[in-house]
Amino acid sequence: MIKIIARAALALSLILAPAAAFAQEKGGKEENPDATRFKSEEVAAAPVVGLPPVDFDLTHDPDNILYLDLSNGQRVAIRLMPQWAPQHVERIKTLVRQGFYDGIIFHRVIDGFMAQTGDPTGTGEGGSPLPDLKAEFNPMPHVRGTVSMARAQSEDSANSQFFIVFYPRFGLDRNYTNFGRVISNMAAVDAIQRGEPPENPTYIAQASLASENKPPKFTAQEKLPVAANDNAAPTPADGASPRQAEGGQ
Repeated sequence: MIKIIARAALALSLILAPAAAFAQEKGGKEENPDATRFKSEEVAAAPVVGLPPVDFDLTHDPDNILYLDLSNGQRVAIRLMPQWAPQHVERIKTLVRQGFYDGIIFHRVIDGFMAQTGDPTGTGEGGSPLPDLKAEFNPMPHVRGTVSMARAQSEDSANSQFFIVFYPRFGLDRNYTNFGRVISNMAAVDAIQRGEPPENPTYIAQASLASENKPPKFTAQEKLPVAANDNAAPTPADGASPRQAEGGQ
């Protein structure tokens, strides 16, 4: 059961926003400096499609904040959006509570495109023992920091794999289930090792919900510096597009 995202099917439909537009955005002085960054497209789209925008406040609704403690020594916070994709969010939370994601690598990471994880085999062909999910496609845009479910050829084949978008990919909208957004420390996502698979892959040391109050999990040896400038969007990879495939497990 291959859980990887499409490379060829959507190649001609991808729409890329200029990197400069993101680089010029200015952060505010809030406690969470990411709160005012990279969200203009989403906020503009939300009233049009009738869905709520992401809440970037790290103190709100902790049961829908996912922490990823990465092997690069950094904690990433993701806002889960059950209003967009309730079944997919519930699946992620179920697997997180089971410890399913702990130790899983980012097996497909394309510079300027996305970082994909959630396969316990590390091959892109695995998933959880739970049944596949029915698609919950929605019109919320795949902007920088979007978290979306990977799938095979069938629209109803998402299971456990997900990807985080480095750079806007609006051609994925309504084709993949967008269920959340990085709300803190996108720089740590930018620092994930590239490759298909990477030679020395970054992995999830621990996935937890904020409501569980688990301390960060990584060793001193794993702590590595990451870029301090979350404003700088990566350059899109030439010719990179989603991949889609079918197979058996």
